[in-house]
Amino acid sequence: MKKNVAIVWGGYSSEIVISEKSAAGIYSFIDKEKYNVCKVRIDRTSWEVENQGCFYPVDKNNFSFSDGEAQCVAFDFAYITIHGTPGEDGTLQGYFDMLGIPYSNCGVLTSALTFNKFICNNFLKNFGIEVADSILLRKNDPYQPDGIISRLGLPIFVKPNLGGSSFATTKVKERVQLETAVEEAFREAPEVIIESFLQGTEVTCGCFEDSKGMTVLPLTEVVTTNEFFDFDAKYNGQVEEITPARIPEEITKAIQQETQRIYRLIGAKGIIRVDYILVGDMPVLLEVNTTPGMTATSFIPQQVNAAGLSMTNIITGIIEKELSQIEK
Repeated sequence: MKKNVAIVWGGYSSEIVISEKSAAGIYSFIDKEKYNVCKVRIDRTSWEVENQGCFYPVDKNNFSFSDGEAQCVAFDFAYITIHGTPGEDGTLQGYFDMLGIPYSNCGVLTSALTFNKFICNNFLKNFGIEVADSILLRKNDPYQPDGIISRLGLPIFVKPNLGGSSFATTKVKERVQLETAVEEAFREAPEVIIESFLQGTEVTCGCFEDSKGMTVLPLTEVVTTNEFFDFDAKYNGQVEEITPARIPEEITKAIQQETQRIYRLIGAKGIIRVDYILVGDMPVLLEVNTTPGMTATSFIPQQVNAAGLSMTNIITGIIEKELSQIEK
């Protein structure tokens, strides 16, 4: 009998527009001969299943829906592709854990850890992983612009500490820009991270684990004429993404090993992506993404294609690995 798989998208942040694209990508990749697949949109007002062009409310008591013919359809698996809360920060993971429903990405603790950029990077720093110097601000915290600039220098990056897709991210070149950048970031999240600027080559590396073990994917090099890899560069084509990255083989292998090590250190599962900036020959961690974009042109599908692998097979492997843990 086919298992019922929910592709869970939506969320509470500006990243909902990216989540919708990722959901469409996953729907196109997933093996619909093997699974019954529905999209489930979650936002602050409703949980809604799309099934064969019709929409039905989700019964949150057991994550099921009735299809209009009084037939209750219970989901066996959740493929979470919400970028931001509640799907990337551990909230939904806790809900599914309570129901005993397996899901595609990292668990509660790992999701909460990696969603907080400042905490995650400082956690990994304890294991000798290079990270940019940074300062965390919470709402209503007093801060001294001159003190921040004295410590981190200029330019610096100001961005929401809890979020992604480069929403509300500013490259601050002059002191006069700092307070406005902080205000903009606070409109997106209750915490703001301010990071030192690092000059170098930006690369990103995907990694996943299924029943066959760990697979580390080829690196992608990110080249943009914009000030940095901002929203327009990510989603409006103002970027060149080169897979595999044009860097020496020994550095590529070192970054792949670092990515695999990070996967183990944070206790990841499913597919993750780790972003770095290569300063000379030294990779510096930018952030860990446990819910990477999954459109046809996103980094992970690019890397999978470069590795000669199949997104359909990878997604099947991840689903089956998690289902087997429940069935044991």
